[in-house]
Amino acid sequence: MSSTPRLQSLTGKLAIITGASRGIGAAIAQNLASKGCDLILNHSSAYSAGDCQSVCSDLLTVYPQLSIRVVCADVGTVTGPRELIAAAGGKQIDILINNAGTSGNQYLAQVTPEEFERQYNVNVRGPLLLVQAALPFLPHDRSGRIVNTSSVSSSMGLKAQSVYGGTKAALEAMTRTWARELAERATVNAINPGPVETRMYLGTSDEFQMQIKPLLEMTPLAQLSEAEKKGPYKDRAEFFEKHGGRWGKPEEVAGIVGMLCSAEAGYCTGQVICANGGMVMMR
Repeated sequence: MSSTPRLQSLTGKLAIITGASRGIGAAIAQNLASKGCDLILNHSSAYSAGDCQSVCSDLLTVYPQLSIRVVCADVGTVTGPRELIAAAGGKQIDILINNAGTSGNQYLAQVTPEEFERQYNVNVRGPLLLVQAALPFLPHDRSGRIVNTSSVSSSMGLKAQSVYGGTKAALEAMTRTWARELAERATVNAINPGPVETRMYLGTSDEFQMQIKPLLEMTPLAQLSEAEKKGPYKDRAEFFEKHGGRWGKPEEVAGIVGMLCSAEAGYCTGQVICANGGMVMMR
């Protein structure tokens, strides 16, 4: 029997990553760049321009042979997705990561039409229009990869997430539809992170984080081992015990995205892949 083959690299492929200025998006950029992938890093406004440019500069320092550039386009607008795809200059788009998202927690009585529109424009309409605009540039040999960033909120029924949870459930539904429609072009999958140590999650209220506590207590990979309590999490063990377990790391989520983008993942499509340490165990 021959030795185990090495994973194929992504050299020569082009990926577009939305919401790439920080957190999970920046970690995905790092993961794909380490595999040789050229990147278009997207951010939505002047507010995130500096962060996104820093991600780009840091990656080019380590991977100067790659083509990595930043494009500002608000995927929450009607025109932003087309502008982002146009920035690829007609090149084949091998990988499309719908990572940009927005959140907001409101109890049912406080939900407004404006808040509904704000979240659905970014989390649902944005990915739909982006994939639609990318259609002429996707591969025709099933080598394309589309990965959508969903959330455990799509299936957990968390309080105050009528809107946010609904956007992520819609994104998962579109993932399955696109997997069928684009079967000759690309695989289409979603990931469903739980609490991840990002600016977005750290901005949630103490009340919301305490709602998550019993769920983290049931999450296998959120529990600190004795070695972790004495090692990398020594200074934070008490903090995570208070919260029911540790949060995920952006690079852990990015590793799952990188796996889905590989050639070896070519027989996986239409799935919501666990990226939450086992908080959600789907059938």
